[in-house]
Amino acid sequence: MIELAKPSKEEWQLAREEWEETNRQEIAKFEKQKNIVFEEGALDDDGYPTDNALELIQNWHHSDILGLFRFIESIWHLRSWGWTETDGGIDEWTNETLPDTTKRFHISTAGWSGNESIIHALKKSSCMIWSLTFVQERRGGHYIFEVKNDA
Repeated sequence: MIELAKPSKEEWQLAREEWEETNRQEIAKFEKQKNIVFEEGALDDDGYPTDNALELIQNWHHSDILGLFRFIESIWHLRSWGWTETDGGIDEWTNETLPDTTKRFHISTAGWSGNESIIHALKKSSCMIWSLTFVQERRGGHYIFEVKNDA
């Protein structure tokens, strides 16, 4: 049987400090990028998301997943038709009751290429946000996401 070396308390502490520093740097980079998008605008003259806005979605920091969905909502075309959200509800697949602390987003692209670009950027999220929130995709560009209250 192979025995693995157990890290010392000091090694764990050093690893934690390195992770915290990396996380601080990622947050600073993200905030800088977010400020640029908010200063320049997230939509171009034709109402399409800018490249910087799409890059921001891809690089959104995992500490503010609900903020990401609020940002996406703010630039979503045909939001009044293709964007609804609920707190809790019934999961159609499992018939289980979702707690009211879970926000469920029903988002439809309406086939508009700008919205499709947003979904594509979200799929490429560098922090696995897609994997953490994606629930379902339906034919015709309809997506369901869930964000837990602690996300």
